[in-house]
Amino acid sequence: MRLIEEISPLKDEEESDREVKLEEEREMMLESYSIGAGFPLPVKLVVGYALTSKKTKSFLQPKLEALARNKGILFVPINQNSPLAEQGPFDVLLHKLSGKEWRLVLEDYRQKYPEVTVLDPPDAIQHVYNRQYMLQDVADLNLSNSYGKVEVPKQLVFEKDPSSIPEAVIKAGLMLPLVAKPLFADESAKSHELSLAFDQRSLLKLEPPLVIQEFVNHGGVMFKVFVVGETIKVVRRFSLPDVCRRELTNNPGVFRFPRVSSAAASADEADLDPIVAELPPRPLLEKLARELRRRLGLRLFNLDIIREHGTRDRFYVIDINYFPGYGKMPGYEHIFTDFLLSLVRIKYKKHLADSC
Repeated sequence: MRLIEEISPLKDEEESDREVKLEEEREMMLESYSIGAGFPLPVKLVVGYALTSKKTKSFLQPKLEALARNKGILFVPINQNSPLAEQGPFDVLLHKLSGKEWRLVLEDYRQKYPEVTVLDPPDAIQHVYNRQYMLQDVADLNLSNSYGKVEVPKQLVFEKDPSSIPEAVIKAGLMLPLVAKPLFADESAKSHELSLAFDQRSLLKLEPPLVIQEFVNHGGVMFKVFVVGETIKVVRRFSLPDVCRRELTNNPGVFRFPRVSSAAASADEADLDPIVAELPPRPLLEKLARELRRRLGLRLFNLDIIREHGTRDRFYVIDINYFPGYGKMPGYEHIFTDFLLSLVRIKYKKHLADSC
């Protein structure tokens, strides 16, 4: 049974080599925990992972695997060219693959093996891959308390005709400049590109399907809020600089940017204006993360948040990413392994409750 022809079709020879390599890696992992190799560590948790090669490299770093082994966590690669039900047994299934066929396989597996924790449900992931719906739960939450207010930028969705964009923007009352993002936030590099349109005429140069958002000046700093279960970690990243009114008339056109936020763009050690650099209040972020975990049905995601320049308590969520680059998050090895072990405790408590 082939699971991911939609994802990465390979030549027969490449597929054969890949299968051999995966099987060898799997056997080596299992042997390291088997009797006969001294006094092995007890396996508390078997985590099957189905990730792209790029994601595997960035996430399963040697430091994480070493710490996981010390804690009794075994990461086992899933052979994507063999039936999922014939592999395992797994306690947790960690995945980030695209393709309709894979989603159907995973949903079928969840129905047949409800005792396995799947991180996370395919339908919930698909929801945040579409920027038309991604931020709706934030908007519906309408979070405002003594620590601040969390909003989303005004936005419009265009799936086809770019000629309709200027008139629709005027009718909706959106203010220039405008940020244009691809409608679908999948794993492709293109999905993370964005454009900044400074005038009405330049809007005709945009390429649907896309989402257009009002640009909010935010001091050139973004806060990436990583969520791992009930744990949150916040880091600063450099972002697009503020735009003044003079630039709107002096810089007509569309300016395109590749992936704006990256590890190389860390702003944690930069000499910043204290008001710009100040992290959002922890209680506000904790409530936001808690509510979105519940509404989105996800446990592994991050929020891109900005503070409106000139304010201390007005924040905007501008993007949500599923299973983000945790390898860029300080201390992710301990945070992630502790999270996986917490799943064991939850399952054990549930088992005790069901048996009473």
